[in-house]
Amino acid sequence: MTASFLQSSVLATILLFGEGLNLISAPHQATGFKVGEVSADRAIIWTRLTRNSAPNPPGSGLFEIQYKEGGSKPKAAVTGVTFPPGKSADDIDYAVPGIAGETRVRYRPFGQEMWQETAWMAVEPEWDFTRQHVIQTLTPATRYEIEVESRSLDDSGAGDTQSGSFVTAPAADDAATPVVFTVSTGQAFRDRNSDEGYLIYDAMLAIPDLSFFVHTGDIVYYDREAKTRDLANWHWQRTYSLPTNVRFHRQVASYFIKDDHDTWTNDCWSTMKAPSMGTFTWAEGLALFPHQVPMNGDNTIRTRRWGKHLQVWMVEGRDFRSPNTDPDGPEKTIWGAEQKAWFKKSFAESDATFRILISPTPLVGPDRDNKNDNHANRGFTHEGDEIRAFLSEQKDAFVVCGDRHWQYHSIHPKSGVQEFSCGPASEKHAGGWQKSDFREDYHQFLRVQGGFLSVRTESIDDTPTLTFRFHDESGEVDYEKSFTPTKP
Repeated sequence: MTASFLQSSVLATILLFGEGLNLISAPHQATGFKVGEVSADRAIIWTRLTRNSAPNPPGSGLFEIQYKEGGSKPKAAVTGVTFPPGKSADDIDYAVPGIAGETRVRYRPFGQEMWQETAWMAVEPEWDFTRQHVIQTLTPATRYEIEVESRSLDDSGAGDTQSGSFVTAPAADDAATPVVFTVSTGQAFRDRNSDEGYLIYDAMLAIPDLSFFVHTGDIVYYDREAKTRDLANWHWQRTYSLPTNVRFHRQVASYFIKDDHDTWTNDCWSTMKAPSMGTFTWAEGLALFPHQVPMNGDNTIRTRRWGKHLQVWMVEGRDFRSPNTDPDGPEKTIWGAEQKAWFKKSFAESDATFRILISPTPLVGPDRDNKNDNHANRGFTHEGDEIRAFLSEQKDAFVVCGDRHWQYHSIHPKSGVQEFSCGPASEKHAGGWQKSDFREDYHQFLRVQGGFLSVRTESIDDTPTLTFRFHDESGEVDYEKSFTPTKP
Protein backbone atom coordinates (compact mmCIF):
# COMPACT_ATOMS: atom_id res chain seq x y z
CA MET A 1 0.00 0.00 0.00
CA THR A 2 1.49 3.33 -1.04
CA ALA A 3 2.24 6.24 1.27
CA SER A 4 0.10 8.57 -0.88
CA PHE A 5 -2.88 6.24 -0.41
CA LEU A 6 -2.36 6.25 3.35
CA GLN A 7 -2.23 10.05 3.34
CA SER A 8 -5.49 10.38 1.41
CA SER A 9 -7.58 7.83 3.27
CA VAL A 10 -8.75 7.04 6.74
CA LEU A 11 -8.24 3.31 7.29
CA ALA A 12 -10.25 1.14 9.63
CA THR A 13 -8.32 -2.07 10.19
CA ILE A 14 -10.24 -5.05 11.48
CA LEU A 15 -8.22 -8.03 12.60
CA LEU A 16 -9.70 -11.19 11.21
CA PHE A 17 -8.29 -14.53 10.24
CA GLY A 18 -6.78 -16.94 8.34
CA GLU A 19 -3.99 -18.70 6.86
CA GLY A 20 -6.53 -21.39 5.98
CA LEU A 21 -6.58 -25.03 6.97
CA ASN A 22 -5.38 -27.96 4.91
CA LEU A 23 -7.75 -28.57 2.03
CA ILE A 24 -9.25 -31.95 1.25
CA SER A 25 -11.52 -33.04 -1.56
CA ALA A 26 -14.40 -34.41 0.49
CA PRO A 27 -16.82 -31.77 1.82
CA HIS A 28 -17.57 -30.97 5.46
CA GLN A 29 -20.56 -29.39 7.21
CA ALA A 30 -18.89 -27.02 9.68
CA THR A 31 -21.96 -24.76 9.70
CA GLY A 32 -24.25 -27.68 10.54
CA PHE A 33 -27.81 -27.71 9.24
CA LYS A 34 -31.06 -25.99 10.15
CA VAL A 35 -34.62 -27.30 10.15
CA GLY A 36 -37.27 -24.70 9.42
CA GLU A 37 -40.79 -23.73 8.40
CA VAL A 38 -42.21 -26.86 10.00
CA SER A 39 -45.93 -27.57 9.74
CA ALA A 40 -47.96 -30.68 10.49
CA ASP A 41 -46.76 -32.37 7.28
CA ARG A 42 -43.78 -30.42 5.89
CA ALA A 43 -40.32 -29.11 6.77
CA ILE A 44 -37.32 -27.50 5.08
CA ILE A 45 -33.79 -28.71 5.79
CA TRP A 46 -31.08 -26.09 5.16
CA THR A 47 -27.64 -27.53 4.37
CA ARG A 48 -24.24 -26.08 3.52
CA LEU A 49 -20.96 -27.65 2.43
CA THR A 50 -17.64 -26.37 3.74
CA ARG A 51 -14.05 -26.79 2.70
CA ASN A 52 -12.83 -27.43 6.23
CA SER A 53 -14.20 -29.11 9.33
CA ALA A 54 -13.93 -25.98 11.48
CA PRO A 55 -13.85 -22.17 11.08
CA ASN A 56 -10.61 -20.34 10.48
CA PRO A 57 -8.90 -19.60 13.81
CA PRO A 58 -8.73 -15.97 14.98
CA GLY A 59 -5.80 -13.63 14.73
CA SER A 60 -3.93 -14.55 11.56
CA GLY A 61 -5.05 -12.05 8.91
CA LEU A 62 -6.72 -8.72 8.20
CA PHE A 63 -8.68 -6.67 5.76
CA GLU A 64 -8.96 -2.90 5.47
CA ILE A 65 -12.04 -0.77 4.97
CA GLN A 66 -11.17 2.41 3.10
CA TYR A 67 -13.04 5.61 3.92
CA LYS A 68 -13.15 8.87 2.02
CA GLU A 69 -10.61 11.43 3.16
CA GLY A 70 -11.74 13.34 6.20
CA GLY A 71 -14.57 10.93 6.91
CA SER A 72 -15.41 9.34 10.20
CA LYS A 73 -16.56 5.82 10.96
CA PRO A 74 -19.15 4.47 10.36
CA LYS A 75 -21.05 7.16 8.43
CA ALA A 76 -18.29 8.18 6.04
CA ALA A 77 -18.43 7.07 2.43
CA VAL A 78 -16.67 3.76 1.91
CA THR A 79 -14.42 3.70 -1.14
CA GLY A 80 -13.53 0.03 -1.00
CA VAL A 81 -12.39 -3.04 0.90
CA THR A 82 -8.99 -4.60 0.35
CA PHE A 83 -7.29 -7.79 1.48
CA PRO A 84 -3.59 -8.63 1.57
CA PRO A 85 -2.29 -10.07 -1.71
CA GLY A 86 -3.73 -13.50 -2.40
CA LYS A 87 -6.33 -13.23 0.37
CA SER A 88 -10.13 -12.95 0.26
CA ALA A 89 -13.16 -13.20 2.54
CA ASP A 90 -12.42 -16.94 2.75
CA ASP A 91 -9.25 -16.21 4.72
CA ILE A 92 -10.44 -13.94 7.50
CA ASP A 93 -11.17 -14.71 11.14
CA TYR A 94 -13.98 -17.24 11.71
CA ALA A 95 -14.70 -17.59 7.99
CA VAL A 96 -15.97 -21.01 6.91
CA PRO A 97 -15.28 -21.23 3.16
CA GLY A 98 -17.75 -23.24 1.12
CA ILE A 99 -17.02 -26.04 -1.33
CA ALA A 100 -18.90 -27.63 -4.22
CA GLY A 101 -20.63 -30.93 -3.65
CA GLU A 102 -24.01 -32.51 -3.04
CA THR A 103 -26.24 -33.10 -0.04
CA ARG A 104 -29.26 -35.24 0.68
CA VAL A 105 -31.49 -35.76 3.70
CA ARG A 106 -32.61 -39.08 5.15
CA TYR A 107 -35.52 -39.01 7.59
CA ARG A 108 -37.84 -41.31 9.53
CA PRO A 109 -40.09 -41.17 12.58
CA PHE A 110 -38.24 -42.29 15.70
CA GLY A 111 -38.70 -45.99 16.28
CA GLN A 112 -39.13 -46.91 12.63
CA GLU A 113 -36.57 -48.88 10.63
CA MET A 114 -37.09 -47.61 7.10
CA TRP A 115 -35.54 -44.35 6.00
CA GLN A 116 -37.02 -42.00 3.44
CA GLU A 117 -34.57 -39.83 1.54
CA THR A 118 -34.43 -36.84 -0.75
CA ALA A 119 -32.53 -36.82 -4.02
CA TRP A 120 -28.88 -35.84 -4.03
CA MET A 121 -28.73 -32.16 -4.97
CA ALA A 122 -25.76 -29.90 -5.64
CA VAL A 123 -25.18 -26.94 -3.35
CA GLU A 124 -25.34 -23.51 -4.96
CA PRO A 125 -22.04 -21.60 -5.04
CA GLU A 126 -23.90 -18.36 -5.82
CA TRP A 127 -25.73 -18.74 -2.50
CA ASP A 128 -22.73 -19.47 -0.31
CA PHE A 129 -22.72 -23.21 -1.15
CA THR A 130 -26.12 -23.84 0.46
CA ARG A 131 -28.93 -26.19 -0.57
CA GLN A 132 -32.39 -26.52 0.93
CA HIS A 133 -34.39 -29.74 0.84
CA VAL A 134 -38.18 -29.78 1.24
CA ILE A 135 -39.61 -32.90 2.86
CA GLN A 136 -43.36 -33.50 2.78
CA THR A 137 -46.18 -35.94 3.64
CA LEU A 138 -44.96 -36.02 7.23
CA THR A 139 -47.09 -37.16 10.17
CA PRO A 140 -48.39 -34.53 12.64
CA ALA A 141 -47.06 -34.36 16.22
CA THR A 142 -44.21 -36.74 15.42
CA ARG A 143 -40.51 -36.55 16.19
CA TYR A 144 -38.41 -37.25 13.13
CA GLU A 145 -34.83 -38.46 13.08
CA ILE A 146 -32.77 -36.99 10.25
CA GLU A 147 -29.34 -37.45 8.70
CA VAL A 148 -27.74 -34.95 6.34
CA GLU A 149 -25.21 -36.63 4.06
CA SER A 150 -22.64 -34.99 1.81
CA ARG A 151 -20.41 -36.04 -1.06
CA SER A 152 -18.13 -34.62 -3.74
CA LEU A 153 -19.59 -33.75 -7.13
CA ASP A 154 -17.53 -36.38 -8.90
CA ASP A 155 -18.35 -38.98 -6.23
CA SER A 156 -14.62 -39.16 -5.46
CA GLY A 157 -15.21 -38.90 -1.73
CA ALA A 158 -18.03 -39.12 0.75
CA GLY A 159 -18.22 -36.17 3.10
CA ASP A 160 -19.32 -36.21 6.69
CA THR A 161 -22.84 -37.02 7.89
CA GLN A 162 -24.62 -35.03 10.57
CA SER A 163 -27.66 -36.24 12.49
CA GLY A 164 -30.43 -34.59 14.45
CA SER A 165 -34.19 -34.42 14.91
CA PHE A 166 -37.25 -32.19 14.96
CA VAL A 167 -40.94 -32.45 15.80
CA THR A 168 -43.85 -31.70 13.47
CA ALA A 169 -46.80 -29.54 14.46
CA PRO A 170 -49.94 -31.15 15.91
CA ALA A 171 -52.97 -31.17 13.65
CA ALA A 172 -55.36 -28.22 13.91
CA ASP A 173 -57.90 -30.29 15.86
CA ASP A 174 -55.34 -31.73 18.31
CA ALA A 175 -56.24 -30.36 21.76
CA ALA A 176 -54.11 -32.80 23.76
CA THR A 177 -50.51 -32.25 22.61
CA PRO A 178 -48.67 -29.54 24.59
CA VAL A 179 -46.66 -27.04 22.55
CA VAL A 180 -43.71 -25.00 23.81
CA PHE A 181 -41.61 -22.58 21.81
CA THR A 182 -38.84 -20.10 22.55
CA VAL A 183 -38.08 -16.65 21.14
CA SER A 184 -34.90 -14.58 20.94
CA THR A 185 -33.41 -11.50 19.26
CA GLY A 186 -30.21 -9.42 19.24
CA GLN A 187 -27.45 -11.94 18.48
CA ALA A 188 -24.33 -9.86 17.87
CA PHE A 189 -21.22 -12.00 17.34
CA ARG A 190 -19.09 -9.69 19.48
CA ASP A 191 -21.50 -10.20 22.40
CA ARG A 192 -21.35 -13.99 22.63
CA ASN A 193 -21.04 -15.08 26.26
CA SER A 194 -19.49 -18.54 26.05
CA ASP A 195 -16.33 -20.01 24.57
CA GLU A 196 -18.71 -21.97 22.32
CA GLY A 197 -21.13 -19.17 21.49
CA TYR A 198 -24.30 -18.25 23.39
CA LEU A 199 -25.52 -19.74 26.65
CA ILE A 200 -29.20 -19.44 25.73
CA TYR A 201 -29.03 -22.22 23.13
CA ASP A 202 -28.05 -24.93 25.59
CA ALA A 203 -30.52 -23.45 28.10
CA MET A 204 -33.33 -23.71 25.54
CA LEU A 205 -32.35 -27.29 24.72
CA ALA A 206 -32.86 -28.12 28.40
CA ILE A 207 -36.56 -27.19 28.19
CA PRO A 208 -38.56 -30.45 28.05
CA ASP A 209 -40.41 -31.13 24.80
CA LEU A 210 -39.32 -27.92 23.06
CA SER A 211 -41.40 -27.76 19.87
CA PHE A 212 -39.82 -24.90 17.91
CA PHE A 213 -37.82 -21.68 18.09
CA VAL A 214 -38.45 -18.23 16.59
CA HIS A 215 -35.65 -15.76 15.92
CA THR A 216 -37.27 -12.34 15.61
CA GLY A 217 -34.39 -10.70 13.74
CA ASP A 218 -31.03 -9.04 14.28
CA ILE A 219 -29.69 -12.55 13.79
CA VAL A 220 -26.44 -11.11 12.48
CA TYR A 221 -25.24 -7.51 12.42
CA TYR A 222 -24.08 -6.46 8.95
CA ASP A 223 -23.52 -2.79 9.84
CA ARG A 224 -19.87 -2.68 10.86
CA GLU A 225 -18.16 -5.05 8.47
CA ALA A 226 -20.50 -6.32 5.72
CA LYS A 227 -19.19 -4.00 3.02
CA THR A 228 -19.53 -6.64 0.30
CA ARG A 229 -21.83 -9.59 -0.34
CA ASP A 230 -18.99 -12.00 0.53
CA LEU A 231 -18.53 -10.27 3.87
CA ALA A 232 -22.29 -10.46 4.49
CA ASN A 233 -22.10 -14.23 3.99
CA TRP A 234 -19.16 -14.30 6.40
CA HIS A 235 -21.44 -12.97 9.15
CA TRP A 236 -23.67 -16.03 8.76
CA GLN A 237 -20.73 -18.42 8.50
CA ARG A 238 -19.10 -17.33 11.74
CA THR A 239 -22.37 -17.22 13.71
CA TYR A 240 -23.73 -20.57 12.55
CA SER A 241 -20.49 -22.47 13.00
CA LEU A 242 -20.53 -21.68 16.73
CA PRO A 243 -20.94 -24.99 18.59
CA THR A 244 -23.94 -23.78 20.61
CA ASN A 245 -25.79 -22.81 17.44
CA VAL A 246 -24.88 -25.99 15.56
CA ARG A 247 -26.03 -28.20 18.47
CA PHE A 248 -29.31 -26.37 18.85
CA HIS A 249 -30.39 -26.21 15.22
CA ARG A 250 -29.68 -29.88 14.67
CA GLN A 251 -32.36 -30.68 17.27
CA VAL A 252 -35.00 -27.94 17.11
CA ALA A 253 -37.03 -26.59 14.19
CA SER A 254 -36.91 -22.82 13.72
CA TYR A 255 -38.62 -19.89 12.06
CA PHE A 256 -36.48 -16.87 11.17
CA ILE A 257 -37.68 -13.28 10.78
CA LYS A 258 -35.36 -10.60 9.47
CA ASP A 259 -35.03 -7.08 10.85
CA ASP A 260 -32.82 -4.13 9.98
CA HIS A 261 -29.37 -5.49 10.86
CA ASP A 262 -29.82 -8.71 8.89
CA THR A 263 -31.49 -6.88 6.00
CA TRP A 264 -28.88 -4.19 5.47
CA THR A 265 -28.13 -1.61 8.16
CA ASN A 266 -29.59 0.08 11.25
CA ASP A 267 -33.22 1.27 10.93
CA CYS A 268 -33.11 0.78 7.15
CA TRP A 269 -35.71 1.11 4.40
CA SER A 270 -35.56 0.49 0.64
CA THR A 271 -34.69 4.00 -0.58
CA MET A 272 -32.30 4.81 2.26
CA LYS A 273 -28.80 5.98 1.37
CA ALA A 274 -26.06 4.16 3.28
CA PRO A 275 -22.58 4.89 1.88
CA SER A 276 -21.06 3.14 4.90
CA MET A 277 -22.31 -0.19 3.50
CA GLY A 278 -19.77 -0.18 0.68
CA THR A 279 -20.85 -2.23 -2.35
CA PHE A 280 -23.31 -4.39 -0.40
CA THR A 281 -26.80 -3.27 -1.43
CA TRP A 282 -30.32 -3.37 -0.02
CA ALA A 283 -31.39 -5.67 -2.87
CA GLU A 284 -28.56 -8.09 -2.08
CA GLY A 285 -29.61 -8.14 1.56
CA LEU A 286 -33.20 -9.04 0.65
CA ALA A 287 -32.06 -11.77 -1.71
CA LEU A 288 -29.49 -13.27 0.65
CA PHE A 289 -31.71 -13.77 3.70
CA PRO A 290 -33.97 -16.65 2.52
CA HIS A 291 -30.88 -18.54 1.37
CA GLN A 292 -29.07 -18.31 4.72
CA VAL A 293 -32.06 -19.61 6.70
CA PRO A 294 -34.40 -22.54 5.96
CA MET A 295 -37.00 -20.77 3.82
CA ASN A 296 -36.22 -22.14 0.33
CA GLY A 297 -36.95 -18.71 -1.12
CA ASP A 298 -40.45 -18.73 0.39
CA ASN A 299 -42.42 -15.66 1.47
CA THR A 300 -41.20 -14.05 4.69
CA ILE A 301 -44.85 -13.42 5.61
CA ARG A 302 -46.48 -16.51 7.07
CA THR A 303 -48.69 -18.08 9.72
CA ARG A 304 -48.32 -21.54 11.28
CA ARG A 305 -50.85 -23.61 13.20
CA TRP A 306 -49.65 -25.72 16.14
CA GLY A 307 -52.64 -27.71 17.33
CA LYS A 308 -56.09 -26.57 18.41
CA HIS A 309 -54.85 -24.04 20.94
CA LEU A 310 -52.08 -22.13 19.13
CA GLN A 311 -51.53 -20.23 15.90
CA VAL A 312 -48.65 -17.80 15.31
CA TRP A 313 -48.20 -15.07 12.70
CA MET A 314 -44.76 -13.85 11.61
CA VAL A 315 -44.74 -10.55 9.74
CA GLU A 316 -42.33 -8.72 7.45
CA GLY A 317 -41.15 -5.36 8.79
CA ARG A 318 -38.64 -4.18 6.17
CA ASP A 319 -39.71 -4.94 2.60
CA PHE A 320 -42.77 -2.68 2.44
CA ARG A 321 -42.05 0.13 4.88
CA SER A 322 -42.18 3.83 4.16
CA PRO A 323 -39.08 5.87 4.97
CA ASN A 324 -38.82 6.43 8.70
CA THR A 325 -38.32 10.12 7.94
CA ASP A 326 -41.71 10.58 6.22
CA PRO A 327 -44.39 12.50 8.14
CA ASP A 328 -46.88 10.26 9.88
CA GLY A 329 -50.32 9.75 8.39
CA PRO A 330 -52.66 7.23 6.72
CA GLU A 331 -50.18 6.43 3.94
CA LYS A 332 -47.14 5.84 6.14
CA THR A 333 -46.62 2.14 6.75
CA ILE A 334 -44.30 -0.55 8.03
CA TRP A 335 -46.33 -3.56 6.92
CA GLY A 336 -47.75 -2.35 3.60
CA ALA A 337 -51.42 -2.56 2.60
CA GLU A 338 -51.35 -6.11 1.21
CA GLN A 339 -49.65 -7.64 4.24
CA LYS A 340 -51.90 -5.73 6.62
CA ALA A 341 -55.04 -6.96 4.85
CA TRP A 342 -53.74 -10.56 4.87
CA PHE A 343 -52.96 -10.35 8.58
CA LYS A 344 -56.33 -8.95 9.59
CA LYS A 345 -58.27 -11.46 7.51
CA SER A 346 -56.32 -14.57 8.51
CA PHE A 347 -56.09 -13.54 12.16
CA ALA A 348 -59.82 -12.82 12.47
CA GLU A 349 -60.77 -16.07 10.71
CA SER A 350 -58.59 -18.33 12.87
CA ASP A 351 -60.34 -20.62 15.35
CA ALA A 352 -57.20 -21.27 17.40
CA THR A 353 -57.76 -20.81 21.13
CA PHE A 354 -54.76 -18.49 21.45
CA ARG A 355 -53.39 -16.31 18.65
CA ILE A 356 -49.94 -14.73 18.81
CA LEU A 357 -48.49 -12.08 16.52
CA ILE A 358 -44.68 -12.40 16.45
CA SER A 359 -43.23 -9.11 15.25
CA PRO A 360 -39.59 -8.16 14.62
CA THR A 361 -40.29 -4.78 16.25
CA PRO A 362 -42.58 -3.55 19.06
CA LEU A 363 -46.22 -2.53 18.76
CA VAL A 364 -46.71 -1.58 22.41
CA GLY A 365 -43.34 -0.70 23.94
CA PRO A 366 -42.80 1.78 25.44
CA ASP A 367 -39.69 2.69 23.49
CA ARG A 368 -37.13 5.44 23.74
CA ASP A 369 -38.07 8.95 22.60
CA ASN A 370 -35.12 9.09 20.20
CA LYS A 371 -36.28 6.04 18.20
CA ASN A 372 -38.50 6.24 15.12
CA ASP A 373 -38.44 2.76 13.58
CA ASN A 374 -41.43 0.86 14.99
CA HIS A 375 -45.12 1.05 15.82
CA ALA A 376 -44.38 2.05 19.41
CA ASN A 377 -42.70 5.23 18.12
CA ARG A 378 -44.36 8.57 17.29
CA GLY A 379 -43.37 8.34 13.62
CA PHE A 380 -45.67 5.35 13.00
CA THR A 381 -48.50 6.28 15.38
CA HIS A 382 -51.27 6.15 12.77
CA GLU A 383 -50.61 2.60 11.63
CA GLY A 384 -49.70 1.52 15.15
CA ASP A 385 -53.07 2.73 16.43
CA GLU A 386 -54.80 0.91 13.56
CA ILE A 387 -53.16 -2.43 14.35
CA ARG A 388 -53.60 -2.06 18.11
CA ALA A 389 -57.28 -1.21 17.64
CA PHE A 390 -57.74 -4.35 15.53
CA LEU A 391 -55.95 -6.54 18.09
CA SER A 392 -57.99 -5.06 20.94
CA GLU A 393 -61.13 -6.46 19.29
CA GLN A 394 -59.71 -10.00 19.12
CA LYS A 395 -60.12 -12.39 22.03
CA ASP A 396 -57.07 -14.11 23.48
CA ALA A 397 -54.64 -12.32 21.17
CA PHE A 398 -51.08 -11.42 22.18
CA VAL A 399 -47.94 -9.85 20.72
CA VAL A 400 -44.39 -11.16 21.04
CA CYS A 401 -41.65 -8.88 19.73
CA GLY A 402 -37.91 -8.69 19.28
CA ASP A 403 -35.60 -5.75 18.46
CA ARG A 404 -35.44 -4.15 21.91
CA HIS A 405 -32.44 -5.04 24.08
CA TRP A 406 -34.46 -5.60 27.23
CA GLN A 407 -37.26 -7.89 28.35
CA TYR A 408 -40.72 -6.66 29.27
CA HIS A 409 -44.37 -7.54 29.58
CA SER A 410 -46.40 -4.43 28.77
CA ILE A 411 -50.08 -3.61 28.42
CA HIS A 412 -50.96 -0.71 26.14
CA PRO A 413 -52.84 1.82 28.30
CA LYS A 414 -55.43 2.69 25.61
CA SER A 415 -55.99 -0.51 23.63
CA GLY A 416 -55.17 -3.09 26.31
CA VAL A 417 -52.95 -5.03 23.88
CA GLN A 418 -50.41 -7.18 25.73
CA GLU A 419 -46.84 -7.48 24.43
CA PHE A 420 -43.92 -9.65 25.53
CA SER A 421 -40.45 -8.50 24.42
CA CYS A 422 -38.12 -11.52 24.35
CA GLY A 423 -34.87 -9.65 25.07
CA PRO A 424 -31.36 -10.06 23.59
CA ALA A 425 -29.30 -13.26 23.38
CA SER A 426 -26.77 -12.23 26.02
CA GLU A 427 -26.19 -9.89 28.92
CA LYS A 428 -23.47 -8.17 26.89
CA HIS A 429 -26.09 -7.10 24.36
CA ALA A 430 -28.60 -5.75 26.88
CA GLY A 431 -29.13 -2.00 27.27
CA GLY A 432 -30.99 1.00 25.91
CA TRP A 433 -33.36 1.16 28.89
CA GLN A 434 -32.96 1.45 32.62
CA LYS A 435 -34.70 -0.48 35.39
CA SER A 436 -35.45 2.89 36.95
CA ASP A 437 -37.47 3.77 33.81
CA PHE A 438 -40.24 1.35 34.84
CA ARG A 439 -43.53 2.74 33.50
CA GLU A 440 -46.46 1.96 35.75
CA ASP A 441 -48.91 2.77 32.95
CA TYR A 442 -47.29 0.08 30.73
CA HIS A 443 -44.97 -2.35 32.46
CA GLN A 444 -46.06 -5.50 34.22
CA PHE A 445 -42.46 -6.75 34.14
CA LEU A 446 -39.18 -5.13 33.13
CA ARG A 447 -35.71 -6.67 33.05
CA VAL A 448 -32.75 -5.03 31.28
CA GLN A 449 -30.71 -8.19 30.77
CA GLY A 450 -30.18 -10.96 28.24
CA GLY A 451 -32.10 -14.19 27.94
CA PHE A 452 -35.09 -15.51 26.05
CA LEU A 453 -38.85 -15.97 26.21
CA SER A 454 -40.65 -19.31 26.30
CA VAL A 455 -44.34 -19.78 25.51
CA ARG A 456 -46.33 -22.91 26.35
CA THR A 457 -49.85 -24.06 25.51
CA GLU A 458 -51.36 -27.04 27.28
CA SER A 459 -54.58 -28.26 28.87
CA ILE A 460 -54.61 -28.07 32.66
CA ASP A 461 -57.63 -29.74 34.25
CA ASP A 462 -59.24 -29.68 30.79
CA THR A 463 -58.71 -25.91 30.54
CA PRO A 464 -56.51 -24.59 27.72
CA THR A 465 -53.69 -22.55 29.26
CA LEU A 466 -51.12 -20.21 27.71
CA THR A 467 -48.02 -19.41 29.78
CA PHE A 468 -45.28 -16.87 29.01
CA ARG A 469 -41.97 -17.20 30.86
CA PHE A 470 -39.00 -14.85 30.80
CA HIS A 471 -35.67 -16.66 31.24
CA ASP A 472 -32.21 -15.26 31.90
CA GLU A 473 -29.31 -16.33 29.68
CA SER A 474 -28.73 -19.50 31.75
CA GLY A 475 -32.41 -20.49 31.54
CA GLU A 476 -33.61 -19.51 35.01
CA VAL A 477 -37.20 -18.19 35.04
CA ASP A 478 -37.56 -14.62 36.33
CA TYR A 479 -41.24 -14.01 35.54
CA GLU A 480 -44.23 -15.94 34.28
CA LYS A 481 -47.80 -15.10 33.36
CA SER A 482 -50.58 -17.54 32.45
CA PHE A 483 -53.85 -17.01 30.61
CA THR A 484 -56.98 -19.07 30.06
CA PRO A 485 -59.54 -18.42 27.32
CA THR A 486 -61.77 -15.41 27.68
CA LYS A 487 -65.28 -16.45 28.59
CA PRO A 488 -67.97 -15.67 25.98
